[in-house]
Amino acid sequence: MGIGKTLRGGVVDAKLRLFDGRIEEKSQKRSPKKDTWVDRISDLPESLICHILSFLRIQEVVATSILSSRWQHLWTLFSRLDLDSKTIGDSLSCGQGQCKPFSFGHIVSTLLTLHRAPYLRTLRLKFFLCRKCSRLDKWIGNVVERNLEELDLQIYGDYLFWKLPQSIFSCKTLVVLNLYGAIVLDPPPSFQFPILKILRLVHIVYRPDSVFRLLSGCPVLEDLSFQRQALKAVFKHKICASTLKRLSITFGQHDFDGSAFGSLDYKLEINAPALECFKFEGNLRDIVFLHKLDSLVQADVYISSFEAPRFGIDWHWDWEDDRHRDKCCADRVFNFLAALYNVKLLSFSSSSLQCLSYGSACLSQFQNLVQLDFKVNAWTWHMLQALLQNAPNLEVLFVTHKSRGYLKHNVCWKEPSDDPNNLTSCLTSFWYKGFGFKHELEFVKYILKEARVLKKATIHVRDGKLKGSIVKKISRFPRCSMTCLLTVN
Repeated sequence: MGIGKTLRGGVVDAKLRLFDGRIEEKSQKRSPKKDTWVDRISDLPESLICHILSFLRIQEVVATSILSSRWQHLWTLFSRLDLDSKTIGDSLSCGQGQCKPFSFGHIVSTLLTLHRAPYLRTLRLKFFLCRKCSRLDKWIGNVVERNLEELDLQIYGDYLFWKLPQSIFSCKTLVVLNLYGAIVLDPPPSFQFPILKILRLVHIVYRPDSVFRLLSGCPVLEDLSFQRQALKAVFKHKICASTLKRLSITFGQHDFDGSAFGSLDYKLEINAPALECFKFEGNLRDIVFLHKLDSLVQADVYISSFEAPRFGIDWHWDWEDDRHRDKCCADRVFNFLAALYNVKLLSFSSSSLQCLSYGSACLSQFQNLVQLDFKVNAWTWHMLQALLQNAPNLEVLFVTHKSRGYLKHNVCWKEPSDDPNNLTSCLTSFWYKGFGFKHELEFVKYILKEARVLKKATIHVRDGKLKGSIVKKISRFPRCSMTCLLTVN
């Protein structure tokens, strides 16, 4: 079913073309002697039919207008439009100053002209930017006047960029705003999105202080997602939102093995005292929390790198400089985690960064931490140890070993000499995934020996051939909890 395709299973057999706002129809009725087809859907209320049609693509919805006179204008009452240049029209025919018939630009302009809904709840627009196409600003100006609640713009362009029109900032009904791709953000000095709650900024271009100006006009913002790739200059912004509850930050671009590539340098100041959920992924540079996160419930942290590789004409290797830089990078991670000390649910992972083995993992007391999901590698065993020693109320522990092979080094699990016995009173569940190296036995032994109220311990072995020998070794370990159910998979 769709524009230019044959409709089957209905009263008519027709073909549609959308051209200059007119629908041309060619139909042929079935013979009365053939099996009759009962139209039950048309007897439904108009609002219910519109809801059912809302699950179809826009070209399929328009095609239903030939089914009967009642259906002819139903699609124009839709409160949701999803327009994608990859699936509608010919996106390549928009680029020489004027959109040609049956191009994506021509079809969208026609749809918006015919659309009669008193308000438009959602507009999702995926568009490949044309060099001389000027219709995009008109489309946005059209929809923001219809009490628009959700606007999702994904704009693509080969070294072309589109400045977000000022008309958007006059829309008082926006609740969700998603901006992706070749969009330049430069909001006016004074404006307001009075009810905007969700904002996603992905790989767009920023003018100086544009993030601060944008957030200043969002007095009730609750959810902010922020993604940025490689930069040619230092990126400096301030996130200041007193009502923000969820914040997701992604800096950098990663290859399939998790390694970073591209240059990225930034300084980010965050003032979000009501923050409950925080997610960070990518290149960790300079992030400062200006206010204590007293309301923090959940934090997910994945660190892929710290800075771009330093290779060039002026680059030279210096062991002392590298050692000092590695220690600074490690301290940067520990300070970053220390700012999350009030969290209840914490997930941490990193690439295999040797620099993390330097420095002292002196962390704050995580008094509220009840669940820890830690993806350990060759260089982060001491970080796991520090977290366990500073989480007296930990109840659930997930550990995943990410190392691909055994490396001969001194960085592995070592039972703490000064153990505050934090695991004795609260830890009830323990999972370990990727088990297979000798030093991991010592870690499992430590958990079973110290966890007094442990109810369940599950070990997932990396190599099934080792299961039998591992079961024998673990079964000999002393257990503090006599009711613990031990499972080896």
